[in-house]
Parts: sequence; structure tokens; C-alpha cells
Amino acid sequence: MQTRRVVEGLTEVLVPVPDETSQFPPSTAAVFYNPQMRVNRDMTVSCAAMAGGTYLDALAASGIRGIRVAKEAGINVVLNDWDEAAHGLILQNVELNSVACEVIRRNANVTMLDRHFDIIDLDPFGSPVHFLDAACHSVQKMLCVTATDLAPLCGAHKKAGIRKYAAVPLNTEYHAEMAVRILMGTVVRTLARYDRGMEPLISFAHMHYVRLFAGIRKGIKQADSTMEELGFILHCFGCGHRQTVKGSYNGTSAVCHTECPYCGKRMKAAGPLWLGALHDVDFCGRIAGDLDRRGFVEAGRLAGMCRDELPVPTFYDYHRICGSLGISAVPLVPLMEALESSGFRSSRTHFSGVGIKTDACIQDIRKACVSI
Repeated sequence: MQTRRVVEGLTEVLVPVPDETSQFPPSTAAVFYNPQMRVNRDMTVSCAAMAGGTYLDALAASGIRGIRVAKEAGINVVLNDWDEAAHGLILQNVELNSVACEVIRRNANVTMLDRHFDIIDLDPFGSPVHFLDAACHSVQKMLCVTATDLAPLCGAHKKAGIRKYAAVPLNTEYHAEMAVRILMGTVVRTLARYDRGMEPLISFAHMHYVRLFAGIRKGIKQADSTMEELGFILHCFGCGHRQTVKGSYNGTSAVCHTECPYCGKRMKAAGPLWLGALHDVDFCGRIAGDLDRRGFVEAGRLAGMCRDELPVPTFYDYHRICGSLGISAVPLVPLMEALESSGFRSSRTHFSGVGIKTDACIQDIRKACVSI
């Protein structure tokens, strides 16, 4: 296997050389390594350092994520991968960085079912659903999950989303947030089977993936309380209005016949999914500061944007709204000021550069756009 050296943060590792002529070069390498996940790994270092304890990189591949956690966060790390080539490369990288990591060559689910870990990180190529049960059984403090299968989560491949995540996705302007909330809903339902609840710490979409960091809360009451934050988003594809219905136990039949109060068209339901806050404001603030101190500028900026987001489901593409009104796109800041002067809250969102989060309805946003 031909390798080259790469440096991320304070860590230098060997990674395989991919076929640069392929459509997605990382997938052609003998061991998977994706340089576009650097921000994801930067965020992981800071979050793991905050949580502390023993960290499992369940699908370690080259080992770069777990080795960075060991070297830069200074906590105990276990690196697991079933692939023989990956296992050999991990051993080389552990030696290269002089870190004391435990390296295991085993099926990830078996490793997680066999023992408990304070922090478990699932960063698969594709969907994490095949590993969630074992992870939710094993994890003690913090669960970190990446999903790169955005088409099923966003609604572009609706049937695949239903099969994998037991939830109906809708392909809307806020499809990236839809993906995060469906993934979170799946994690909540899986944790609940083990009498555990979830506390969202920071959850985001970046480039081709979605990522969540969730605190674990043990006990039946915690599980039930978390489940109460599940429900459905009703979306009108006629005028863009949307509303939420909490309660995953009601089933889609209770919400699928709702008519839009503004245009009268039948609204479509997405879910069950997570309707609660995506982030813990205090945690995001501490992470943003820590990332800045480490020199992880892009990850720090992302954490800061998550901290400042309004904790309401969905966002609006204000360029699209202005287009529907036949007017030029208004600047974001004056739009936010117009909404706030009418008594509504609003914020930017990391999900989109032309998105606005607000507790105003579509009609009030339209009025604000016209008034500027």
C-alpha cells in the first residue's frame, strides 16, 4: 500500500494514496481517509477534551481521528477496525505519534457490545444505522455520530430514508436541517430502547455530511423526557408555510390530512424527527473558545454560528421568498431588524448563507421583505 504523510492539528499520520482520477478518490484507497473531514475531526478533538474519559473510534480506518484525540485532547483512546490493512496502518500511525492507544482488530458492533466506553465515535462511510444499537448500549457519556448518506436523510431518496431511518424525509429548502433532525430522531429512539435519553450538545451540517455530539442521560425518566421532543414537521409546498406537531406516538395518520392555513393546500409530513434544540448554547460557547485557542479557525467559526442560532425548527430561504414576491433579494440584517421590530426573534443559520431562522410565519416574513 502506497502512503503519504499528512498533518492535521498537532498530529502527523500516514494515509493511503487514492486514485485521483476517480469521481470520489478517497473511496478508491486501500484504507479510507477523507481530507474534507478535517473540520469534523477538529471539532471532535475539542468535544472529546471537554467530555473526558475513554474514547472509542469504532471505525478507525487510518486512525487519524482517534490518534488526534489521544495526542491533542490527552485522553485514553481505543482504535478499532476490522479491516486488516487498516489495522496495520493504525499500528504504524500510533508508533509514529508515540501515543499509548489500544488498537483492536474486531467487528465494531462486537467491540461495543463487549465493553463500555465513555465516548463512542461512529464515523462510517455512509449510514451509521448499522452501528447505532451497539453504540447506544455501550456509550456512557457522549455519543458522536457522522452520516454521509445525505440523499436518504434529505428526502432526495425518500424510500431509502424511510427504510434506513424509519422516518419520512421531505426534500425542502431546509433539507440539510431535515437530515440532522432525522438522524437525531433515530439516535433518540435507539437510546430509548436502553432506557437512556439524549442531550444535544452541538449538531451541524457541513459539506457532504451531518454530525452530532450528544450527551447521554441514563434512566427511564430521561428516556421518556427526550422522546417527548420527537414529532413531525408539516410543510406546505404551495406557499412555504411550515408547522410542527410534537408526539411521535401519534403516528403520521394524525397529521397527514392537515390543510395549510394560508393557501389551503394539503401539507406533507416529515418525521418522526427531533424537534428540540440542536445545540447547548453554553457547550457551543466553550467549544468555540477552545477551538479558537487551538487555531482551528473554521471549526471555531462553525461552533460560534451554532451557538448563536435561534432554537426553532427549520429556516427560510429569504432569497426564494423575495423571488416569489417578484422583488430583489433584501439584505439579511435589515430583514432581521424588520422582523425584530415586529416582535419576532431571528438569527442567521449555519445551514445556509441565504437562510434565516425566525419564529415569524411565512406571511410575516413576506411583509417584512416588502417593507424594506
